[in-house]
Amino acid sequence: MQLFETELIREDNLLKRFEEIHDYIYANDGLSAHQTLNEFVNILFVKLYDENNKARLFENFSDSNIEKINAVFDKIKQEYNDIFDGDDRIKLSKNSLEFIVKKLKDISLQNSSGDVGGLAFQKFLSHKEKDGNGQFFTPSPVVDFCVKMINPKFGETVIDPCCGSGGFLFSTFKHLSKKIEKKEIISNQIFGTDINRDIAKISKMKFLLEENVRTNIFCANSLSNFSTLRNLFEKQIVEHGGFDIVLTNPPFGATGKITDTDILKSFDLGFKWLKNGGDYLKTNALSNGQPAEILFIERCLQLLKEGGRMGIVLPNGHFENPSLEYLRYYIKLKTKILAVVNLPQETFIPYGTGVKTSLLFLQKDTPNIEKQYPVFFSKVKKIGYQGNKNGTPVYKKDGFGIIVTENGQPVTDEDFSTVLSDYQNFNTNKNINTDNSFSLDYNELNGRFDYDFYSPGNRNILNRLAHHSVRLGEIVDIVKQKSLKLKNKNSVVQYVELSDINTHSFEIINSTEYTVHELPSRASYELKENDIVTAIAGNSVGTHKHATAFVGKDYDGAICTNGFRVLRNPKINGFYLLYFFKTDMFLKQMMMYRTGAAIPNVSDNDLQNILVYLPEESVISHIGSQMQKSFALRNESAKMIEEIAL
Repeated sequence: MQLFETELIREDNLLKRFEEIHDYIYANDGLSAHQTLNEFVNILFVKLYDENNKARLFENFSDSNIEKINAVFDKIKQEYNDIFDGDDRIKLSKNSLEFIVKKLKDISLQNSSGDVGGLAFQKFLSHKEKDGNGQFFTPSPVVDFCVKMINPKFGETVIDPCCGSGGFLFSTFKHLSKKIEKKEIISNQIFGTDINRDIAKISKMKFLLEENVRTNIFCANSLSNFSTLRNLFEKQIVEHGGFDIVLTNPPFGATGKITDTDILKSFDLGFKWLKNGGDYLKTNALSNGQPAEILFIERCLQLLKEGGRMGIVLPNGHFENPSLEYLRYYIKLKTKILAVVNLPQETFIPYGTGVKTSLLFLQKDTPNIEKQYPVFFSKVKKIGYQGNKNGTPVYKKDGFGIIVTENGQPVTDEDFSTVLSDYQNFNTNKNINTDNSFSLDYNELNGRFDYDFYSPGNRNILNRLAHHSVRLGEIVDIVKQKSLKLKNKNSVVQYVELSDINTHSFEIINSTEYTVHELPSRASYELKENDIVTAIAGNSVGTHKHATAFVGKDYDGAICTNGFRVLRNPKINGFYLLYFFKTDMFLKQMMMYRTGAAIPNVSDNDLQNILVYLPEESVISHIGSQMQKSFALRNESAKMIEEIAL
């Protein structure tokens, strides 16, 4: 045994065994990836029971061992009846069980050096969660950052009401274990629930491998009747008025809406809200359906004691979409907003979704007393890994392109630590203005919570444009009516997409011929010579790849996607307006007004309110003339090329 414990001094050795067992089951037992992971976790429960009770089930293999393993599993189901169904059974074949016994016979999961068992399982699970499109996984840099921002302290209770595989809870455990006895942390401070039994089971296993104690993690639907949670956590909710901290990443994206009327009517946010001047009023009409994460926001606040703190991951749309302004009003009504931290587009890509997210940090303030305070805003620009399937690590490099190391280890290229430092300075000085972060007075929040809308760079642009500017809707006609050509299903038209624009030269460089009935549903507007088209949808909106083009005679009568807006009959020099669309003054405004987490877009209302800078008429004329000459030169160049003959 001593020899083997030396071999397991690194968690990678145990990780290798975990991977070998999992891969053998998957290859030989005809189970799905999800079933294979579930069977692997079941056998780990049996192994830990074996070690605790010295049952010696893994010393050698025989038919009698199979019977004993199944008998032990029946006891485990009774002990953990909230995460196991009564009819659950070990579904592994005899060959797989024999392979597992051989791989685990000399291993003590509890007595491995340091935190080897927990770390190995963490690494193993990270691989499998990525393979499964991250159904219950939040990237560890995001999790650890949230925990450090909230900074749980000795004696504070922490809950994640949709804990998944326990990322936030496990990170909180590691954070607190530096300060107090581990068993005391787990039994008295950390709590979680998840609606999925198998996932709750995985979360329990993390803690069992780290410290062999019974955990406060249960299988429960946190959105069902609140009495369920009150019964589970009576001491924390009833006796102490709630938890000190909530840390969570609720399910969002393609999970569908909650339509159960019994659930909806138990939430304020399950009802429709109507705008009433600058406020919103809850109506008596139930919503037709509400995304789970919106209900989770209210549930998390219900779980918090007064003054309790909360960190939650949400899609960017919840911070900016006009249709969700009532949600932000509700949050302002019930809480003190501590911080908003914007995450890069690629943050969740390795885990199966490209939805852009931000982090919201709140303090429960039901009386809503304090209304004059600064709010911390920040933007994480570097996450330490690539936005590819594998989340390949990215390391800092020196001026010669050599990877920087500390204590022999490569240094991750991230700025979570920078943002955290900014937040600590902000809490001391109540003010911050750095490359990543800035502060804003609460009374300046005008219905949106998103970083880009309030960033100093964007606000400076608006200040510069406050004078000598005009709103776009005042100087052009914005075409909003679909082309009549679309009624003739058999006519042939040229179709222009966002990708058909050369963003550097403001030109339409391609179109595709379609019969009208074959056109994609987004085909909408008819182009006329001298129109300007500009993108209002897509990830490039507001960036230097933003698509804007002048419509020449070759594309007169073409149909374009509704990802464009067509600008017609300008009251100022059209070529000057075209030039303006390449300036930061325009692009930063478009970035400010972008909404939507998956496919960003700018509303027609915001587009028509874009401020267009108007210098002196002589300047407008000069810029317009230069732009017009450049188009003439390009046309002449194209003609010369066409006339070349061999």
